[in-house]
This record gives sequence, C-alpha cells and structure tokens, in this order.
Amino acid sequence: MRKTCKRKPRRGGFFLLPNEIFTLGLSAGEIAVYAYLIFCEDRETNLCYPSFRKIGQCTGMSPNTVRKYITQLEDKRLIETLPTTVWTLDGTARNGTLLYTILPIHEAVNYCLERQLAGMPVRKPGRKRR
Repeated sequence: MRKTCKRKPRRGGFFLLPNEIFTLGLSAGEIAVYAYLIFCEDRETNLCYPSFRKIGQCTGMSPNTVRKYITQLEDKRLIETLPTTVWTLDGTARNGTLLYTILPIHEAVNYCLERQLAGMPVRKPGRKRR
C-alpha cells in the first residue's frame, strides 16, 4: 500500500506554502512563523518541535513575540500544540518544547468563513428591495 502525502517533500532547497494563507487575513509575523513551522515539519506526520528561541532566531523575533503569534495561529486553527516532557539524567521531569501539528489548510479556511458569516448582519424579512 502506497502512502500519499498532501504536501510534497522538500526538494531543491525550497518548500511550498498553501496559497490560502494569503486569504485568511494573517499578519506578516503570523505568516513568517507559519512558514518556518512548515519548513521544519515532517511531511508524513505533519509534526515539528522547534523551540520559541529557535523560531525567533530564524524569523528575527523575540521568543515572547513568537509565543504571541503561535497563540494566534492556534486561534485561527492553522496549528495545534502539545506540551512535551523531557526526563533528565537524574530522573526529574522538565518541560520540553511544544510539539506542533500543522493542520490541513481547509480547516482554517472553513473556520475563517464561518467567522465571517457569523459577523454578517442578518437581513430583516419584510420590505422587498428593488
């Protein structure tokens, strides 16, 4: 049985971004962080785990700014995050980096459209327009 992946593996030193990210009303910082996460992701599992510091170094942002954009990307349903735990040599548990899951872009587009429809004024029945 052959596995198929929606995103093609990186070849030739570049990667692809979905066109829909430009229709979702993302800020430049959100696009930069999202692009870096797609750059880092495993194409088969859609997972990656860079730290806030590493994302910040590669995008020219502080870790706190990266944290803000990660939260905004989660709110817009582009990514999901899970905390990880690292066990040290002496057996103590410590917080690890977040595990990022890149969600299918159509989920974010649908969510954006639902929000836009919810914000549209409801037309009152009655008088017809000409």
